[in-house]
Amino acid sequence: MVFPIEQVRGQFPALATPAIFFDNPGGTQVPRRVIDAVAAGMAGAASNLDGYFKASRDADAIYNAAHETMAEFLGGASGREIVIGQSMTMLTFQMSRSLGRSWNAGDEIIVTHMDHEGNVSPWIRLAEDRGLKIRWLPFNRDTWRIEPEDLAPLLGSKTRLLALNYASNLTGSINPVTELSRLAKKAGALVYVDAVQFTPHGLVEVAKLECDFLVCSSYKFFGPHLGVLWGREEFLSELYAYAVRCGPKEPPGRHELGTPQTELFAGLAAAADYFVWLGEKAGSSGSRREKIRGAYQAATAYEMPLAQRLIDALLTIPQVQIHGITKARELFQRVPTVSFTHPRHKPTSLARSLGEQGINVWSGSNYAIEVLRHLGLDENEGMLRVGLAHYNTQAEVDRIIASLNKLLV
Repeated sequence: MVFPIEQVRGQFPALATPAIFFDNPGGTQVPRRVIDAVAAGMAGAASNLDGYFKASRDADAIYNAAHETMAEFLGGASGREIVIGQSMTMLTFQMSRSLGRSWNAGDEIIVTHMDHEGNVSPWIRLAEDRGLKIRWLPFNRDTWRIEPEDLAPLLGSKTRLLALNYASNLTGSINPVTELSRLAKKAGALVYVDAVQFTPHGLVEVAKLECDFLVCSSYKFFGPHLGVLWGREEFLSELYAYAVRCGPKEPPGRHELGTPQTELFAGLAAAADYFVWLGEKAGSSGSRREKIRGAYQAATAYEMPLAQRLIDALLTIPQVQIHGITKARELFQRVPTVSFTHPRHKPTSLARSLGEQGINVWSGSNYAIEVLRHLGLDENEGMLRVGLAHYNTQAEVDRIIASLNKLLV
């Protein structure tokens, strides 16, 4: 079936503007249903939870729907496995403190040279506070992934947690999370996965990943600005909660601090509904989960050839260095985020020039400073990052290619 690109673009009001959105790894645009859900939540359920009046009951319904929908979206068992918060970074700082209460000086945490700072700094700060040891896991410069043979020597009896990402926000590489999780679990360690960059492009199935926690950001998958964490219910039920004394004692509210942003929770559920809609338009039937799966399959089949078109064009420009997988046969090991450098052109200057043409891209570290350090690149300039989503078009890709051909002379 032909991907319904025009119908897809019609869902997103921002796409009616002249801008070209290749800044998607930093945050996607939102469909009309998300905007409407947020507005309806503010208009009809601007109330605290657990009251005896309609607005509060409506807020309760939104709150419960958001948790159950996210459990369905991530392949979890129930909404009791979901924690919703301000951002992925804040949730990770919070959970690191709860987990670290039971760890002792000399215990070890493994972090990677591939991760966004949101899954690095919380563990470094915890180690500083508790006298823990940080062990660094590199990514392979040939495969652009974290390989099991590099993880194995770092694991030991003192390893308490492995923190890693599902996909890189700079190189775009997808890691073999299940294999890495199995190694860590065999050593008795917990596994905490940052799926922020994978979730916009691939179906998350937490049970198959064999991790203990997985966190993502809904504003990266066409939703509002929220962080979403899945965790095993036995951990969320027993883990110490840094919360007010009179707050909820059971999941899902146990680790959620303060009054929920009810209107954003409504938008969160609507973002999952968008994937259901896309699955239906792409020809999928069955359960909501099956339609979400179909949406991802259709979107991947559409957006990855566009990414390869961009990669192939960049490879023809002298001195351009793409930092990531470039071979078409290995495309399944990456998301459509393409980052590169040129020895004679600063990424910041290129981003500024493209922005003046109405082409939105990012430059700099994008909070992945360990990637830059591992590659020996300037932490301030970083790379020029072009990130595609399934609402981008071939014409847009061709336009940025034409612009870069003029700029990179």
